[in-house]
Amino acid sequence: MLSYILRRLGAGVVLLAVVTLVTFLIFFVIPRLAGQSPRQMAAMYVGKAPTTEALDNTVNRLNLDQPVILQFWEFVKGIVLGTEYEFGGQTVECAAPCFGYSFQTYQAVFPEIISRLPVTGSMAIGAAVFWLVGGVAVGVISAVKKGSLFDRLAMGAALAGVSLPVFFTGLLALALLVHAWEILPIPGYTPFTENPAQWAVGMLLPWLTLAFLHAAQYARQTRGGMLETLGEDYIRTARAKGLTEGRVILKHGLRPTLTPIVTIFGLDIGMVLGGAVLTETVYSLNGVGRYAVEGITSNDLPVILGVTLFGAFFIVVCNLIVDVLYAWIDPRVRVARA
Repeated sequence: MLSYILRRLGAGVVLLAVVTLVTFLIFFVIPRLAGQSPRQMAAMYVGKAPTTEALDNTVNRLNLDQPVILQFWEFVKGIVLGTEYEFGGQTVECAAPCFGYSFQTYQAVFPEIISRLPVTGSMAIGAAVFWLVGGVAVGVISAVKKGSLFDRLAMGAALAGVSLPVFFTGLLALALLVHAWEILPIPGYTPFTENPAQWAVGMLLPWLTLAFLHAAQYARQTRGGMLETLGEDYIRTARAKGLTEGRVILKHGLRPTLTPIVTIFGLDIGMVLGGAVLTETVYSLNGVGRYAVEGITSNDLPVILGVTLFGAFFIVVCNLIVDVLYAWIDPRVRVARA
């Protein structure tokens, strides 16, 4: 088991290195191959109507006139060890991991992302509980009661959840549940340490909106897996041995179905932790996703670069956790790879 975890850790580190390389190629090499000069590339990092001096300083600061190998080395060194920038004759230290400075706010990108992480993390954790528990429970009941009214209604709702975009369901829920019927309060973020009850109440509508999108996929996935598993010979054997129906379903039927569920859960939670762009924008939550939107709309490339790497990091880490969980859920995984 330990060797399996160590191998997956090594693979995760390699994958992070590959993600960093691909991100560097997208932001620094492809524009050069497309024929952009160092000053044209620097213009993407200094905002609108830059001065000649600002362009030259950015070219020197990012080594845009240096060979690609040297640029990549400085890029990686800044992320791993930090770096120093020259602003107006002053030397400013950017601590690791350094993603640069926003040209809009002149603040370091990474601390800004960390300051917004509690909002995104709160939304991701709460919504994940709703979509995982709700989606799997609905999928199991639908499989057991195949063809019933509940099954048809649940799969219809699941189809709607998969089909409708968050900006539609979010605005519709806001208009009906908050403004028309006044069932829920206006969404907002309150730190958990200040008032846990207010934190949960303020985040309830974003949780439900985000969970409605993802729970639909989990319900359909669970139902399909359960229907296939419940037709296996060992399920009939378990029933013939006199086991209760609940034990047959939950212990022998549900467990093999969990492997693909864990796979998509790892991907989903990693993507949401990297920034739930639409949900945070709809409910005006200052999370990582909204920070990315602000960077895109203002052409603030250091912000876009930082959020991209930050989101990729969470996806890689969550996939690593999923790989470890595989070995716990299905021992055949670690035996086959040993």
